[in-house]
Amino acid sequence: MKKFITGIMTIILITSCNSHRNNYIIKIYSGEYDAVGVPSGYINSKGDTIIPVGKYYYCYTDTVRNLGIVMEKGGRIIGIDRKGNELFEVFKYDNGPDYVSDGLFRIIKNGEIGYADINGKVKIKPQFNCAYPFKNGVAKVSKKCITEKMGEYSIWKSDNWFNIDKQGRQIKK
Repeated sequence: MKKFITGIMTIILITSCNSHRNNYIIKIYSGEYDAVGVPSGYINSKGDTIIPVGKYYYCYTDTVRNLGIVMEKGGRIIGIDRKGNELFEVFKYDNGPDYVSDGLFRIIKNGEIGYADINGKVKIKPQFNCAYPFKNGVAKVSKKCITEKMGEYSIWKSDNWFNIDKQGRQIKK
């Protein structure tokens, strides 16, 4: 009887681990290779289409467990979950999605910048006009700044910069 109960528990454990392991979507694309502009989409582990090929201009993320990054045809970069739901707009940096720095990356809502983590959770709601990436647990931000063009580049200028921690609290100097 003890072996029977152990066997049943093992089967339950294996089944629960397998169902969790298959809880993701995988990038597919048309053509011989994957590149920006080649239509791509996502399927689940059963082969069901979750996001049809061509819905987005480009899919950056190969395997989406919690968060995937995709680009719309107009150039807007968005974060999606494994069900294909759009979560937020991702800050565009260097012609692609913002880089993860200190576990966070920048997002945009109504023209304001905030931060999300690699699991797609918004950690600091968008509220800043300008916001730099986190470094050593601190980010430089401003609620009043201007963007100036310098050739093909832009710079932010403000007299009201301050630092925040990863909870969005202002750090006193």
